[in-house]
Amino acid sequence: MRYTVNQIAMKQQIIILLILFLGISSCTQNNEFNIAEKEKSVQEIQLMLEKYHYDISKKGLTAEFKYLDNSSDFFWVPPGYSSALSYDSVKTILQANAKGFTSIKFHWDTLKIYPLSKTTANYSGIVGGYMIDTAGTRSDISIIESGTFIKRKDGWKFLSGQSAMLDTKSKQ
Repeated sequence: MRYTVNQIAMKQQIIILLILFLGISSCTQNNEFNIAEKEKSVQEIQLMLEKYHYDISKKGLTAEFKYLDNSSDFFWVPPGYSSALSYDSVKTILQANAKGFTSIKFHWDTLKIYPLSKTTANYSGIVGGYMIDTAGTRSDISIIESGTFIKRKDGWKFLSGQSAMLDTKSKQ
């Protein structure tokens, strides 16, 4: 069977288009962030947050350093602040206040995690709990918080966010 030049050219074009289609579709499949991966990210972040609160209850405010992204991309707007602070500024504040508390317990009253990709997620929620200072004064807290997590080689970290006090009560 003999093929004409046009038939050969058409077959080559079909083969090229098929190869391009397969190449493009395989790239798309690798980059998809499917439901199972989103659920895995949510579970990993929830576990990290449980460890985060546990570590703070055992080691105090300086336990937070393990969970904050120590990069130039990090920023946080703490309660009472009107602008973002860098990692170094947050670290300085935590170190200065850490010795002022004998007991700290935090938990999530509400938490919603919004996975954006395999390495980033947004979240929002309300943290409840209490802090007891060195004078024995207990301060119940309720903080609304939102921000972004980033997944690094050593796990999920707080990348950025903001928090504000909702309701504060003190008991002697």
